[in-house]
Amino acid sequence: MSNDRSYLTALQDYYARHRALPSYASIGSLLGLRSKSSVAALVARLAPTRRFFERPLADAPVRAGLPNPIDDAPADALTIDDYLIANPSRTVLVRVKGDSMQEAGILDGDLAVVEKRNTARRGEIVIAIVDNQFTLKRLDMERGRFVLCPENKAYPVIRPEGTLEIFGVMVGLVRKTT
Repeated sequence: MSNDRSYLTALQDYYARHRALPSYASIGSLLGLRSKSSVAALVARLAPTRRFFERPLADAPVRAGLPNPIDDAPADALTIDDYLIANPSRTVLVRVKGDSMQEAGILDGDLAVVEKRNTARRGEIVIAIVDNQFTLKRLDMERGRFVLCPENKAYPVIRPEGTLEIFGVMVGLVRKTT
């Protein structure tokens, strides 16, 4: 059990490379375990439980301003789902295309974490259906009617002539930096 953390990280890296869990024989070879029973015990402890998808969460936040001392205390663990997704059955990831929301920090290529629901409040960032097309904008009101506002001055406010349907509300954002 003392090596579980190193075994888990090796299995997580294998999964990231191959998008599949290794066979029991491959696990034994990968981790240097000789018996099938030790591999079976390890699998029972580590995979594919929620723990398999956890990542360490540092105890202290990192300052974006002045540096602060490093805290080497053991970290808690967190999955991205735990952090971003309250309702998994109603949540989808939607890739953002374009720059109309860049002033809200939403960039081309980002993944918007969207909770599917047909209602939203003024000020929320939504995926809306206008004229049978999807768009990601901030929901606002003008003269008692909903409008969709971009977060880039180069784009106009969308004032639907017909119906405006809310597909979902953005609840998070994922960006890969490399």
